[in-house]
Amino acid sequence: MRLALHTWGSPDAGRTALLIHGALSSHSTWSRVAAEFAGRGYHVIAPDLRGHGASPWADSYTGEDYAADLVESLPKSVDLALGHSIGARALLLAVDALAPEKAVYNDPSWFRRPESYALLREFGPASKVISQEQLRQMNPRWTIEEVAAEWADYQAWDSQVIDGAELFKDMDIPAPAVPSLVVAADPSVPITPEAAEYLTGLGYTIRVVKDTRHVVHRDDLQGFMTALDGWI
Repeated sequence: MRLALHTWGSPDAGRTALLIHGALSSHSTWSRVAAEFAGRGYHVIAPDLRGHGASPWADSYTGEDYAADLVESLPKSVDLALGHSIGARALLLAVDALAPEKAVYNDPSWFRRPESYALLREFGPASKVISQEQLRQMNPRWTIEEVAAEWADYQAWDSQVIDGAELFKDMDIPAPAVPSLVVAADPSVPITPEAAEYLTGLGYTIRVVKDTRHVVHRDDLQGFMTALDGWI
């Protein structure tokens, strides 16, 4: 599937970064991150995953589906690819074909967490009727613009995404195909201390952004950007 793509910065910037969002969201989750990247000389490309934002809905939402869409839609051999949550899951499956110079995985959904799946199934339908004020109260550190954008994303996504339950199964994590950073929330649901130790043993670099939840880059933008020091 060809995905809707959104860009920041000049195509002639000299460096390119791919930013891949997670479930229930869209490219808009990266608005402040993308501005930071563009200010540092990157051309930024952010897709809307299938079933999200301006991209088409589908009959199937597996990790392989998401990964194949990325490979079909995005340029290869760019400077950096960054994925959040399920977007990080898709990126891990696509990284060999995309062949970025570096990869960053933001609180990636790589390991089975039954409580996360149950919560997402419960919250999924509720996201269609939640008010912006309720969303703001749930995420007090987000800007007004981010709350409004996320609320709009909640109205646009295909709730059948949740039926891709295999997205929440353990992945077989390979050694990094390219230099790879994992940015974890604190506390992180998907990246437990045991998971972090396991990933470190495989060759991944782990950095934690203190006092953040799953959407690290919205809870603490500057903390997130600091975690990327040396990688961008």
